[in-house]
Amino acid sequence: MSVLVTGGAGYIGSHTVVELLNTGNDVIVVDNFSNSNPESLFRISEITGKDFKVYNLSILDREGLEKIFLDNNIQAVIHFAGLKAVGESVEQPLKYYINNISGTLILCEVMQKYEVKKLVFSSSATVYGLPKALPISEDFPLNATNPYGRSKLIVEEILEDLFNSDKEWSISILRYFNPIGAHESGKIGEDPIGVPNNLLPFITKVAAGELKELKVFGGDYPTKDGTGVRDYIHVVDLAMGHIKALEKILFTKGVHIYNLGTGSGYSVLQIIASFEKTCGKTIPYTIGERRPGDVSACYANPLKAKSELNWSTMRGIEEMCADSWRWQLNSKKDYKKIKTIFAEMENPYLLKSKRDFLL
Repeated sequence: MSVLVTGGAGYIGSHTVVELLNTGNDVIVVDNFSNSNPESLFRISEITGKDFKVYNLSILDREGLEKIFLDNNIQAVIHFAGLKAVGESVEQPLKYYINNISGTLILCEVMQKYEVKKLVFSSSATVYGLPKALPISEDFPLNATNPYGRSKLIVEEILEDLFNSDKEWSISILRYFNPIGAHESGKIGEDPIGVPNNLLPFITKVAAGELKELKVFGGDYPTKDGTGVRDYIHVVDLAMGHIKALEKILFTKGVHIYNLGTGSGYSVLQIIASFEKTCGKTIPYTIGERRPGDVSACYANPLKAKSELNWSTMRGIEEMCADSWRWQLNSKKDYKKIKTIFAEMENPYLLKSKRDFLL
């Protein structure tokens, strides 16, 4: 099957492309590399030994998207492309609404025009806002508390309306909890631009000496050790959830919503301790004030995904920490050079080998 992956060079997108290729699918990646790097795509090719097409393109480019659908026999779409930093979304809400909502509208219009009506959408547990109980199930009230989360929630509502207007659509909406970890090869992982927003990339940079210490936001929560508890899921388990969701929409109609999480939580201090034990590094940290809007604990009820998708997580916290550290040790070569050269290439580029590319 030929699958279009928007945002396929990003953290979750790149790991999903690996699993798509490993399960025999043809992949076309669309990414404008605003918060990702084409180097990850060459590493995907190295991991899988397979070639695939890449378009350097924003999903806001309707004409460019139409050409992709004209030139390729696309049968389904996995949609990751979007801005994702909660803090930035508060500072620049219009940027998030334009990119995340308008981009999805354009994508869906082009899909509808070319009769491609199978979509897996990358949503987020942020759509739940501040949960009143735990674990969080898919039927809980939705109340996003920041522009990033609201952009995801608005898109979910748009997709529901789209199906109600045309019953030929088959859509899976995946609400992620807290993805961490990296591919076991150490070749691809999370590569944040600037100071990391997420916990594990921050910890690995402290361990590597790139940052002085970790700041823990809040030490007075009503949890076992006073720090916030979150549902951390290995990114490869999360990628496999997309494969299962894709299989689901091939044979069904409607909108199907799933939590992707482990069903249990770890505190910040538990993550730090596990990383230190797994990787043999001491992580200096200080405990500061809580961040506005943060909750004491948040974790999923993943039973619906297990029942309907036959999906569950396979990797524990030790593996998440070990894979994150391996990625940190192997991640940085050639990134800036590749990004500069790739920007000069014509669309599409057929990924073969980095050696051919650099020559």
